[in-house]
Amino acid sequence: MLRHYKIARILILFILLIALQVKSYAQPLRVAVAANAQGVIKKLQADFKKRTGIAIEVIIGASGKLSAQIMNGAPYDVFLSADTEFPDQLFAKGYGLKAPKVYALGSLIVCGSVKDDIKNWQSLLKSSEVKKIAIANAKTAPYGKAAQESLKFYGLENDIAPKLVFGESISQVNTYIQTSAVEIGFTTEAFLYERVERSKLKWVRIDPKSYSKIEQAAILLKHANQTGLDQATQFYNYLSSPSARKIIDSNGYHLPQQN
Repeated sequence: MLRHYKIARILILFILLIALQVKSYAQPLRVAVAANAQGVIKKLQADFKKRTGIAIEVIIGASGKLSAQIMNGAPYDVFLSADTEFPDQLFAKGYGLKAPKVYALGSLIVCGSVKDDIKNWQSLLKSSEVKKIAIANAKTAPYGKAAQESLKFYGLENDIAPKLVFGESISQVNTYIQTSAVEIGFTTEAFLYERVERSKLKWVRIDPKSYSKIEQAAILLKHANQTGLDQATQFYNYLSSPSARKIIDSNGYHLPQQN
């Protein structure tokens, strides 16, 4: 009788362990992604699933807002920021399992549906043709910070201040540009790869000497311990793979050097 009782206990423990493992893997791998990368993440998401069979749930938002959500307990496993500052802060405060790594280098452009030559964008911003200029909120969106740095560098911040329209994220700026709610906006070069129809838009790269380097970093978060560390680690490592780097490079970004 005692022997049967011991066997029953072992079976129950085994079933509970299996149930916990199934529950863990039943939860989706959640990846928080800065709004500027919403186009490229779809391609990375599809390629990663094709190679591993692992599905990803993507949450898009401004880097600063996603970082705040993580510190308030949001169940994200990996965070792809538009800078290094927010991931570094998260790691310093104990929210990360590994130090952040740079996976892409961003490029700032000025873009819009304007009649005049956009190559002379500094003069164009001050002209009567341009009444509204969109930039992202510099406090939460690194591309907004880069835009403000560039405006200051060229001495334009005071001249065009009344024309500025602020978006909560770079995706909102892109919406303003696409819908012609503004004549022109500061955005990421990757935006051009999200659109099927670009013929109505004019754009030009802004000299990178006018703003701080946009290093976009990824961090593996502690929450991954609860939902499937192996899957989260696979995706985190995948970002440095030849396949992922090829996708990133062909969608408006530059690649960081690998060690």
